[in-house]
Parts: sequence; C-alpha cells; structure tokens
Amino acid sequence: MTHKRPFIFLLAIPVVMICALAALIFGGQVFSDSRQDGEIRQALATQLQTRADIELKHLQEVQYGYGVCGLYRTADAEDGFASFFYDTTSQRLTLDITSSRYQSHCNLSAVC
Repeated sequence: MTHKRPFIFLLAIPVVMICALAALIFGGQVFSDSRQDGEIRQALATQLQTRADIELKHLQEVQYGYGVCGLYRTADAEDGFASFFYDTTSQRLTLDITSSRYQSHCNLSAVC
C-alpha cells in the first residue's frame, strides 16, 4: 500500500528551515559587524575626547579579521577623513599613520 506524504513535509518545512538557518547566520554576522563598528566609534571618541558623532568609512579587515583599517571623521571636524588602525584583540587604537603598527597593517604594501 502506498502512502502519500503531505506537501508540507516534502517542500514547505525544508524551505522554511533553510531560510531560518540562513537568516540566523547572516543576521549574526550583521549584528557582529555593527557591534564592532560601535566599539571602534567608542575607542575613537575616548582617544579624541569628543562627544560628537563619528563617521566611519572604507573599513577593511586585516590580519585575518584581527584588525581593522579605515577612515574616520567627527561631525564637528572641518577637515576631511583621517586614517586609523584598530586591533580587535587588544581593543587598541592607532591614529598615528607614521607608527610601525599602522604601517605594518594598513600600508598599501602590507595589503598587497
């Protein structure tokens, strides 16, 4: 005797489970990135001793995700963007572009 399985077991439930799993994975990644952006903004505000909003631009992960290079600008700044390097493991911020830490991680020759 043949037994027919309902449509919901064959197609709908697997599709819903795959979509839920994808949303969980990619949603977690977006949440992690926004949390890291917040940490960088907080470190910049502390080091610059400002309460102004900080805009981040051109963020690039380096050291296999253990560091972030990018540009920042405060809302009250008259100049353009300035460079920074943020070490995600030690939560250490480097604003001096002539320092060896910045040069070894964010310099164009280090990326290539």
